[in-house]
Amino acid sequence: MKKLFQHFLLLPLLLGAALVFVVYQVKSKAPLDHEDQQYPARTVEVITANKIPFRVRAMAFGHVEPATVLKAKAEVSGKISYVHPQLRKGASLKKGTVVLRIEPTTYKLSLNQSKAGLAGSQSSLAQLKTEEKSTKRALELAQRNLDVEIKELNRIQSLWKKRLIARSTLDKEEQKVLSLRQQLQDVKGKLSSYSSRKAATRAQITQSKSQVNQSKDKLGRTEVRLPFDARIGTVSVDQGGFTPAGGLLFEALGVQAVEINAQLPTKQFRPLVSSSLKDRLSQNDSATNAISLKDPESLQTILSKMNLEAIVRLVGDSNTDANNLAYWSGELIRMSEAVDPTRDTLGLVIAIDKPYEGIIPGERPPLLKGMYASVELLSPAKPTLVLPRKAIHQGRVYVVSENKTLLIQPVNILFQQGNQVVLDNYKNEHLIGKQIIISEVVPVMEGLPVNIIEAKDYEKKLKSEALKVDSTADTVSGDAQ
Repeated sequence: MKKLFQHFLLLPLLLGAALVFVVYQVKSKAPLDHEDQQYPARTVEVITANKIPFRVRAMAFGHVEPATVLKAKAEVSGKISYVHPQLRKGASLKKGTVVLRIEPTTYKLSLNQSKAGLAGSQSSLAQLKTEEKSTKRALELAQRNLDVEIKELNRIQSLWKKRLIARSTLDKEEQKVLSLRQQLQDVKGKLSSYSSRKAATRAQITQSKSQVNQSKDKLGRTEVRLPFDARIGTVSVDQGGFTPAGGLLFEALGVQAVEINAQLPTKQFRPLVSSSLKDRLSQNDSATNAISLKDPESLQTILSKMNLEAIVRLVGDSNTDANNLAYWSGELIRMSEAVDPTRDTLGLVIAIDKPYEGIIPGERPPLLKGMYASVELLSPAKPTLVLPRKAIHQGRVYVVSENKTLLIQPVNILFQQGNQVVLDNYKNEHLIGKQIIISEVVPVMEGLPVNIIEAKDYEKKLKSEALKVDSTADTVSGDAQ
């Protein structure tokens, strides 16, 4: 029992001694050295944000149509007596070429009859003038005879008063005077009728001239000439056939110009207009034109002030060489009256002059009716703050601070064009001259130290693409994210 008691007393003493030893060891150990830990510096590529010459591009598509189309119709009826040998679909004919004749015999007879009627009326007028002159002379003679007889009557009356002659002599003289007076009145009446008779004859002459001109016109319409250089479309008549007045003869397509009614998405048109007009119209001019868009002349003025360049290429052209000559310069001449609600597109009419010039077989074909073409519209170049798409991260950019650390700043985006994002020049002016990170950074946090590599070659590429004309490039789209 005594041994058991001794073991219970020894155990606490051993535990206490061990605890004292552990405390001594801890207290006597040298303190640990602590080091401050930082994220390692990231190596990033940067470009300097600056305004560069930039052209807004938009792409529209449409079919080629001739600017001038003639659907020739017969203006007189008759048998087709002549058809030009080249009046065939697809043939090219020069301006002034006689392509059709309608048998003119009936119209020549009608013209001869009209000329004969005119000659008869003119002859009648000449005869009336001659008769009028003769009547005037007869009037003068009748007046002289009357004057002589009146004098004789006065002499007879004086002799009668003196009772030197018989009463019968006086009566005879009075009857002569009355007879001459009646003759004078008849001549005056006949003379006065010539005015109305000449007027009626002149009216007949006018009518006859009209008939002659009408007959000449109808005779002239038996011969059909091309009013312009043209390619022939559908031909609806053959030689020897009969055509009624108003019957379709052939279709001629003008070769001086073609038009493309190109459909452009409205979201691409807005940046194009904004870029083209913002610096060209004063605030008052803008308000005035906005109010008067219903005025066609005002709308045409706005289109001309946009000064857009239009480059036309054929869709599906396999030749994508940089030296490809298969393109044409066009001009925006008008726009459609409404937006297509189904496709949300606006119709723009592009005119191309001389589409048949400069043809190179196998490389540059002519622009023919029905071809499907693309129209690249470009605004005039102007200084714009542009960044690459990869520099934008959900509406923000990564900026290198003066202390070579990463800063996150929001930006105001106008639109995206291909791999380029266009920023608002005024709201993002604080970014000008700043170094913008264009490479991926993981993790992203403000204050992250960075080592920069200036991507000078990429800056040159960015400037080149801002002015590059490339129909295969992406065009304007909505805001970048």
